[in-house]
Amino acid sequence: MGDKELPPRVALASRPLGILGSALTARRNVLELIPELALRQPMVSGRLGIRWHMVMDPAALRRVLKDRVEDYPKSDVTRLILEPAIGDSLFVAEGTQWRWQRLAAAPAFAARNVEALAPVMTAAAEASAARIAAAEQPFDAYAEMVAATFDVISDVTFSGDEGFDREAVHLAIDRYIASTGRVSLLDVLGAPPWVPRPGRLVSGGALRRTKLLADRAIAERARRGPRVPPDLLDLLRAGVDPETGRAMNPAELRDNLLTFIVAGHETTALTLSWALYLCAFDPAVQARGAAEAQAAGPRIGAAQLPRLPYIQQIVQEALRLYPPAAFLSRTARRADMLGGREIRPGDTVMLPIYALHRHRLLWDNPDAFDPDRFAPGVERDRFAFLPFGGGPRICIGANFALQEAAIILATLLARFDFARVPGAVPRPRMILTLRPDGGVWLRASARPALLESPPPVC
Repeated sequence: MGDKELPPRVALASRPLGILGSALTARRNVLELIPELALRQPMVSGRLGIRWHMVMDPAALRRVLKDRVEDYPKSDVTRLILEPAIGDSLFVAEGTQWRWQRLAAAPAFAARNVEALAPVMTAAAEASAARIAAAEQPFDAYAEMVAATFDVISDVTFSGDEGFDREAVHLAIDRYIASTGRVSLLDVLGAPPWVPRPGRLVSGGALRRTKLLADRAIAERARRGPRVPPDLLDLLRAGVDPETGRAMNPAELRDNLLTFIVAGHETTALTLSWALYLCAFDPAVQARGAAEAQAAGPRIGAAQLPRLPYIQQIVQEALRLYPPAAFLSRTARRADMLGGREIRPGDTVMLPIYALHRHRLLWDNPDAFDPDRFAPGVERDRFAFLPFGGGPRICIGANFALQEAAIILATLLARFDFARVPGAVPRPRMILTLRPDGGVWLRASARPALLESPPPVC
């Protein structure tokens, strides 16, 4: 299996980069900061303006994300990048501010409510299939998956016609990520948050307009009352902290809804883009997934998911090879020991999920595409696979994303055979999320329908 072609990988650092080299590398591709050594060691530490530690050991990751989560808040860099867009919402809040919002939002993401949103996902999947069938070939699967998942998140967030300009919001968010998501030299040097980062001072206009659009939609919903069935906005408006009875005010609603819009379509679109590329990369995997999807159809919804185990394995393997949130960071609040190493207050603790998912001590042939790693009965350490994080701060929308990805992937594989375009290889590149630089260019041809019953034996 060692000679088998492997899907595209990031070229990790083979030598120390220095301060300027690290800053330039981070602006190009954050993952190139990871030393190749991180694929073979449980921890790698160094000093670069600030003391830093990269953690790939599941036991140490469990300590950071679960056992002592309060001692490892999200890093200053994370807050600097995201707070202007999503305020002190669930993704960046800490302590009691995070806890009450999580409790208030939890019912909106309960299994029954996520399942009730499946028809929106099915409709978006079928609309995507219609666009692919009508598109010139080859087509950019990444652009198409962004469109499909934005249809889903906007429909389940602000359903109906409430003057919510979805295209304007989509463009504003994309521009914000492009202009502010890059790590600056000041970030690498550990400059305090109050020191201005010039590249982040020019992105406020589109963001302010986006917040204004969301505020208007929330006010209009308050005037008209909830929809039937309720959408995500209604569910969040109804949510309260069971311990205090506190509910979200309009600004908190807006910031959390923008959080879910940003995270809820970008990450799932990336997962689906890479999954489609990987299926085109390995025709045998694609054929097996397509047969399963056709047998479960003709229309894929929540009820069909139990009949789609292999489709869900493909999604999980895509998340392993190309996790959208491929590089996380925390700032140590108190002294600690991780993996036998001293951690001091103020140290940056990096969680390179990309390296964790390809670690030589945790995965067999880790750079290969193999959905059977996630077959029923295959055991692994819970903290060796962290596409949605772990512990109490695990992504609240994980089940939503997995359901959406399975419905859309199954719908598309049932209808099309996807093939790679020679010379068009997507390059994994992380700025804020792990994107396929250059797009995911594929050819789609109609797949013959599955026979209703086997042909007679003559």
